[in-house]
Amino acid sequence: MTRQARAAFQTALAVGLLAAAWPLAAPPPSDWTLDVLGRLPVLEGGRVKPLDSFARSSLLMLSGRQSLASGGRSAGAMEWLADALFRPERADARAVFTVDDPDLRGLLGLPEGPERRFAYWRVEPRRAEVRAQAESAEKVEAARRSRFQAAVLNLDRRLELYERIQNTLMAAGAGDPVAELAAFRRAMPAALRAVHAGGAASASDRRAVRALAGMLERWRFLARAAAFKPLPPRGGQPDDAWSSVGETLLRPPDGTDPHPGLAAFALMGRAYRLGRPAPFEAALREYAAWVARTRPADVRRAAAEEAFNRAQPFVSGMALYLAAFLAVCAGWATRRPEAEAAARGLLLAAFAAHTAGLAARMLLQGRPPVTNLYSSAVFVGWVGAGLGLLAERARPGGFAAAGGALLGFCTLLIAQHLAASGDTLEMMRAVLDSNFWLATHVVTVTIGYASTFLAGALGAAWVLRRHWVRRPDPESSRALASLAYGVVAFSLLFSFVGTMLGGIWADQSWGRFWGWDPKENGALLIVLWNAIILHARWSGLARERGIMVMTVFGSVVTSLSWFGVNMLGVGLHSYGFMDKAFWWLAAFVAGQLALMVLGLLPPRFWEARRSS
Repeated sequence: MTRQARAAFQTALAVGLLAAAWPLAAPPPSDWTLDVLGRLPVLEGGRVKPLDSFARSSLLMLSGRQSLASGGRSAGAMEWLADALFRPERADARAVFTVDDPDLRGLLGLPEGPERRFAYWRVEPRRAEVRAQAESAEKVEAARRSRFQAAVLNLDRRLELYERIQNTLMAAGAGDPVAELAAFRRAMPAALRAVHAGGAASASDRRAVRALAGMLERWRFLARAAAFKPLPPRGGQPDDAWSSVGETLLRPPDGTDPHPGLAAFALMGRAYRLGRPAPFEAALREYAAWVARTRPADVRRAAAEEAFNRAQPFVSGMALYLAAFLAVCAGWATRRPEAEAAARGLLLAAFAAHTAGLAARMLLQGRPPVTNLYSSAVFVGWVGAGLGLLAERARPGGFAAAGGALLGFCTLLIAQHLAASGDTLEMMRAVLDSNFWLATHVVTVTIGYASTFLAGALGAAWVLRRHWVRRPDPESSRALASLAYGVVAFSLLFSFVGTMLGGIWADQSWGRFWGWDPKENGALLIVLWNAIILHARWSGLARERGIMVMTVFGSVVTSLSWFGVNMLGVGLHSYGFMDKAFWWLAAFVAGQLALMVLGLLPPRFWEARRSS
């Protein structure tokens, strides 16, 4: 296969794979127009987002998934949310809540066995006990909580979110919302007459006051419990004047017509409960048209974000990265040029999907690529895969392609797990709300992270190749070591510049350039370790094997700087404690240390021992 033919094959394969990835993300079929409902903009977490985003992030937080198995088919996040909003008794029967801890199972009276997810109706009888145990756990510092305390606190928060969702548009267990709105409109004039008449009010007017009092109590509860605000501002109101159903109902009448969303959601709720898709769709489309007329910018952004959610470019990229890595291994095993060309085409397709997803996030958020821990994982993988592509083009052989593909896959897998903690397009923290520094310090230092990880991946490939291949080619080993050296030099530059820019930002934000914060110390350790690797080579203190083993340890240093500070839960740079990630981090560090030991042992040492 000629060079031009291989390039054409790679390009065609990349385009074909990207084109095939889109229909795989289509939503599950449904009799209801839930796609239109999912594109409605709502206010939650300080930002306007499509209801689809809220549904996906909420279901991820509750169950770790974006879809549920239901009756032999897959139920999407919007179907689950529609049940929770309009027909909570059906949502209560869906197995959503993950309960793994044996002591927590005992508290809830759940059986031991392989079943991990349970429906709300199985947990609800012990709800008060869960709340009491969670209140006790909240009084204990996060680092000192027992396994049971962490589990019960986590379950309590998930139950609270679920219960708030059920009481956002209508009180759970309430009757016909349309009839209640009609009764409110009939009772209001009579109640006002009773207030003005005082003791001289008629019996019918006093009955209207009592009926209205019961409604007002439910609406106060709705106002407190609402998980999001679905009603956008009307003409003349400020852009942030979104409100919940309960808040809108509690407002005194001002002579204008009621908010169109009140009747629309009431009609949708009644139609959904009665199983009538046609009136549900009619009310939904009429309300969606009104929102499009009054809030066109919000509707456009919500539609774009819903399309991004449906495309799931990072899921497609993750699958393509894994396929690229396997293709590289197949190329090494067969030594056929077709396998090598397929590996590069797969990696190119994965990188294109990754790039499209990253660019879409930037456009949706209006921010540079790195704004939180989730986006840093996405960006680290993108940089690593891009450097792997460039390095593979400069020095073919599959090593850089394998390292880039593996780094891209692992970081997107990490991002997938981080997404379960909440909205990945969340509002910026005040200390980070600066596009200039996000685009300079954060991006630069994250490129340093990614390149250090790539150097570590190349070091791991060198170690495994040393023991895997029976007669490794010395020239290939030297080329791999030279490639890793170049990546380390690149990483030193970006990590050093990024750390200095961070100091300048800290001086402007906190009034000091350096404060020995754990995150600052971690960034400094990355700079120092990369510098130590280069000096060890220049001075001859370490040869090829020593340098490659040192690059593996660079991944350990970077992982502790990237995630470790969040485990500590202290310092100005700690943006969230993740107790579950501790064991994954510990396993990664242990694996890298094992690779270092393996790299220091003689090649295929077990054969030499067997022959003796």
